[in-house]
Amino acid sequence: MKKSATGQAVACLLIFLVACAAQTQSVSAVEPLPQDSGAAGLKQSIVRLNTTARLLQVVAHPDDEDGGMLTLESRGKGVSTALLTLTRGEGGQNKVGSNLFDVLGVLRTLELTASDRYYGVEQRFTRVSDFGFSKNPEETFQKWHGHDVALADVVRVIRTYRPDVVIPRFSGTDRDGHGHHQASSLLAQEAFRAAADPNRFPEQIREGLQPWQAKKLYVGNVCGFGASSCPPENYTVRLNTGEQSPLLGVTYVQFAMEGLKHQLSQGAGGWSVDSGPHYTYYKLADSVVSSPKDKDGHEKDFFDGIDVTLPGLASHLGGEESRMPALKATLIELQRKVDEAAKSNDPAQPLLTGLEITRKLIEDVRQSSVSQRVKDALLVDLQTKQTQFAHAANCALDMQLRVTVDAPTATSPDEGFMAVPGQTFSVTAETTSTRRAEVKQIALDLPVGWKSKQISFRAISDGQQYQASFQVTVSDSAQYTRPYWHREDPESETVFSVNDASYATLAFPPVPVHAHAIYDTNGKDGTVRAVGMTKYKESETGEGERAIAVAPPFSISIDPATEAIATSQKGSTDVTVEISSNVATKSDATLRLELPQGWSAEPSTQPVRFDRAGESKSFKFKVTPHELREGRHQLQASLSYGGKSYNLGYSVVTRHDLDTFYYYQRAVQRVSIVDVKVPSDLKVGYIMGAGDDIPTVLRQIGISVTPIAVENIGKDNLSNYGTIVLGIRAYDTQKDLISNNKKLLDYVSNGGRLVVQYNTSVGDFNSGHYTPYPAQLSRARVTVEDAPVQILAPQDRLMQFPNQITSRDFEGWVQERGLYFMDNWDNQYTPLLACQDPGEPLQKGGLVRAKYGKGTYIYTGYAFFRQLPAGVPGAIRLYVNLLTP
Repeated sequence: MKKSATGQAVACLLIFLVACAAQTQSVSAVEPLPQDSGAAGLKQSIVRLNTTARLLQVVAHPDDEDGGMLTLESRGKGVSTALLTLTRGEGGQNKVGSNLFDVLGVLRTLELTASDRYYGVEQRFTRVSDFGFSKNPEETFQKWHGHDVALADVVRVIRTYRPDVVIPRFSGTDRDGHGHHQASSLLAQEAFRAAADPNRFPEQIREGLQPWQAKKLYVGNVCGFGASSCPPENYTVRLNTGEQSPLLGVTYVQFAMEGLKHQLSQGAGGWSVDSGPHYTYYKLADSVVSSPKDKDGHEKDFFDGIDVTLPGLASHLGGEESRMPALKATLIELQRKVDEAAKSNDPAQPLLTGLEITRKLIEDVRQSSVSQRVKDALLVDLQTKQTQFAHAANCALDMQLRVTVDAPTATSPDEGFMAVPGQTFSVTAETTSTRRAEVKQIALDLPVGWKSKQISFRAISDGQQYQASFQVTVSDSAQYTRPYWHREDPESETVFSVNDASYATLAFPPVPVHAHAIYDTNGKDGTVRAVGMTKYKESETGEGERAIAVAPPFSISIDPATEAIATSQKGSTDVTVEISSNVATKSDATLRLELPQGWSAEPSTQPVRFDRAGESKSFKFKVTPHELREGRHQLQASLSYGGKSYNLGYSVVTRHDLDTFYYYQRAVQRVSIVDVKVPSDLKVGYIMGAGDDIPTVLRQIGISVTPIAVENIGKDNLSNYGTIVLGIRAYDTQKDLISNNKKLLDYVSNGGRLVVQYNTSVGDFNSGHYTPYPAQLSRARVTVEDAPVQILAPQDRLMQFPNQITSRDFEGWVQERGLYFMDNWDNQYTPLLACQDPGEPLQKGGLVRAKYGKGTYIYTGYAFFRQLPAGVPGAIRLYVNLLTP
């Protein structure tokens, strides 16, 4: 079938992006690790130049990856390695803040790509989301609209990345626990063969992708994670990730752990691993090649039986060898240049010669008469080698390129220069090197429709430092720097829509401004590349940099983004619209709220003017609902300027140890009107844990909530509060809470009411004896958000006052019922609710209450931290009852 021009273009761009992503440290928006630059980077690059091996690991979530194995393969053996993480972890719990759902997904993508720098791998994703804990793959696939959505993306990654070996981290059995874990392995096992079948996902073939058969498939978790030993029959390959790396100065698993520590939202900041042997085990599950094995059926390496030498690339020709008869001899010459560079005191020359040979070979392949299948197979490997040769030469010469926008340094990480469609700005690019090299050209690489004009080009220090300045004009139709994936309703949708198919499976879309410099040394050309950067002040490091980004002229948001209104609250509510401007306005803009029918706003419109870019202003409206009847509504802010309407806002997602990206939302406020009775004199003290938005919702419905710092528990007069609440994971994250726990129990004994929400460190909680009577926390959870809930004590005051709780109060819950329920408790406790996942035992430990002295102790594992911010009416009513003495 003839390929369409559009399909060929999409396929070519996908392959190009895959090739450009190889060895991402050579063109990154963050400073390279010391191990990837200078002399250390040169040695690392030569290790990689010696092999064409390609490996793909498949996992379900960020932090699932076998970092030690990935680091050993990539950095120790030079294998081109990719990590396919099905989801971005957006359904998980956030141990460093209150952000959940898709903004958490952006944060975890940044955390994972920070880890990837240590592993030395490229990153890929699919369209499916982390919808929370799943107990089996059947439920997982049902939530993901069947297994073909995720399978298609796994096949796409295999067809574009073309690994020799595919390695799911998990086994695909009940041993994996989480349903997502099992699903990730089952998908990888099926994709191993499906990617080679042109009849599977033929739309990809019509795009121009070629089928690809990886050579071997291994499955993991065959002996349990962290196992120190494994029955010989359970595994095929055993790797010692505790081996000392001469290039890294630590073991491979220790270096990987330094990367994993960036995943702070997963609680990884304090994790560590001892030196000494650490083994990881994998079992061969499928193969299309024969490989040597010992008497126990063991292999020494994943690539046993596969030719991964540079000359071995000629095997791709198969029966088409006559069409490129000089290929093998050229590849042998290329290997000689790698060997020469490894032994030379001046490795730049053989490396640049190798780069020259590779460039010509790439062009020869493109111009040859071999089939498209062979061309694609050769080009992926050769483009990887081109990147590796270039990076190695740059390390040998200490050749660097820096590209910065000529704008004032921003005063905080949340501010800074943002390129706006139609805007013109200046950029300076500068090369430096410790060896003499003549820079012949510095040029910008910009998206289609952008324009650049070189203003100057000069040698600052002849042969070692060159500088060029440019004037850049952004296309009027430039795309904003935002995720290429989105969900309209993150609380219910489980598959992302992809806005631009050309970026599918990448971590983020590429940054818009790149540059390259072409230099000459002793008659050989090299190329160094860089990303355009802007600067900002950073409290922890002094000054930070981030890649130039494109944004709308105005970023608009409504504060708060969600609002709960009790039906008893008469009159108007305050709505604040926050606007940040990336331009100075030439005339007034007009701000208005788009309201539900019958609602009104005072004023109806407001004029908006900004004198300079970077200004932020707040605009207040008084909004009066048409009627206070329980239901859901939505307000939207809209700014009219220059004949266009703007209604998007973005937040900067970053941290001092991470790169930067942006989370976009429409400027909407979701309003939930709730028929809830609230005691007029209730005073609540809230001790924050990992971070949640429950206090905000409580204040919105009229409850007085005061934050209590853990260090002040012994100083404050706790009797001022009718109820004290411990936020989610408070004992996990606020260690001083443990030493003050007796004061909280004394508060209860003296007549107070303490509401304790879930904690994840089950062993610490149980051994700490934080409860007034014996009780055992467990990992039991109910993941089906609409699982029927039994009210065990319907006449109990807590189910009657001030709101009568019925079965309808458990309708419309999001993501899950609850987690970390109690599974054993003293008879002083009364269980109040019960629910269960299909086919599992009834869980009664999600809400238990005990009288203690004159007061009341309540433990709840129900997921109020998700329900209240989502405005679920029944959850709000029940929570108010928990708080009411």
